[in-house]
Amino acid sequence: MSISDLYDSGFRQRNADHFAAIVRIAMYDGVISDAEQKFLDQLARNLNISDLEYKEILKDYRSHPINPPVSFNHRIERLYDLTRMVHADHISEKAATKLLTKMAVGLGFSTANVTYIVDKALALVNEGSDLDDFIDGIRNMNR
Repeated sequence: MSISDLYDSGFRQRNADHFAAIVRIAMYDGVISDAEQKFLDQLARNLNISDLEYKEILKDYRSHPINPPVSFNHRIERLYDLTRMVHADHISEKAATKLLTKMAVGLGFSTANVTYIVDKALALVNEGSDLDDFIDGIRNMNR
């Protein structure tokens, strides 16, 4: 097995684990809503999750480890990607806020200020912020 095969395998596994963690968050209330389903479908495509992997993960999402990023910047980057996907899907503000709140907690953001972080994330993406501006906006919220 070549090094590139190992990298591809590890990369695919991290994508599958990340997807399973998002499914776990979506299943927190016991139901995957239509908006969440649409989001999961798009996320699966973006993460190159095959139809077979998708079905297996939905059946057994708890078997995948939840590994939220340790780095605050990596958490913000994932939040940026998730917020952009929710924004691109034109999910209602209430549904987007609920979905992103669940995901932000799953990414490791504190429940004490997650509502403020999600509101700021949605505002930044609505303004068309790029990743650098988004990171700066989230990091500098309390200043």
